[in-house]
Amino acid sequence: MSILVNLGGRLLPPEQALVPVLDRGFLYGDSVYEVLRTYAGVPFALSQHLDRLEGSASRIGLALPLRSLIETEIARTLSASGNADSYIRVMVTRGEGTFGLAPSLSDEPRLVILVRPLELPAPELYARGLHLAIVPVRRNDPRTLDPKAKTGNYLNSVLAIAQARAAGADDAIFLDLKDRITECSSANIFFVKESVVVTPPLTQGLLAGITRGRVIDVARAAKILVREEPHGTGALTQADEVFVTSTLREVMPVTRLTFLGESAPGPHAVGSGVPGPMALRLRELFRASVARGEMQ
Repeated sequence: MSILVNLGGRLLPPEQALVPVLDRGFLYGDSVYEVLRTYAGVPFALSQHLDRLEGSASRIGLALPLRSLIETEIARTLSASGNADSYIRVMVTRGEGTFGLAPSLSDEPRLVILVRPLELPAPELYARGLHLAIVPVRRNDPRTLDPKAKTGNYLNSVLAIAQARAAGADDAIFLDLKDRITECSSANIFFVKESVVVTPPLTQGLLAGITRGRVIDVARAAKILVREEPHGTGALTQADEVFVTSTLREVMPVTRLTFLGESAPGPHAVGSGVPGPMALRLRELFRASVARGEMQ
């Protein structure tokens, strides 16, 4: 089966999985979600993803269904899909109710689980590396809508990726309001300078990526120095390597940067312009950790 949707406990093909137009997730983006994948049919870091889902829901005052119910429905949907490996998207909206913005107007939360066969990045992307664009649109300030909450309000990422793709790039890099690097539209970002791995701190207002955290752990276990500290874009142009981490990409090298906006510098090759050894080593360490069954 290509895609299977669990809508409130009913397993349906996507064309039959209909959500009312008065659902607050549709009307206002009033929802939270998580994306995860399986390895050998087993969801990776399910507990950590559900912890983060709960954190997102807490930040917007949304009451989730019981965690045991979510776990059961994920397992049931995966089993019914018959996929060797799957992409899983878990969404919870605030439900529907009387039309209006106030959360108190909603009824019961709506759980939606989408499962489809896992589609991974093409191998040639790891061989050539990503082209990233530093875009004019900024990452949400934590004092507005905290980026630590994965919500259905994803418009700034939509606009950022549109700007990046229009410039011929693969993905976008967000800066914060102080012109510091934060993250990509759907990935965390790292750079390497003189064998030291550096990534922005979570306190700067970015998502606590599950893969990000695991890569930091395996790097430190291998005695690789990792620093979490703020930097401007000059750190990327002067870096020996840049790479991103995410659920589907794992560890993906970056070999080219483009700056967008008025008076922006032209395209810039990262390091020697080819994927570097640190990204390759960290991907191997990460995959070895997965193979050992860590964080399952």
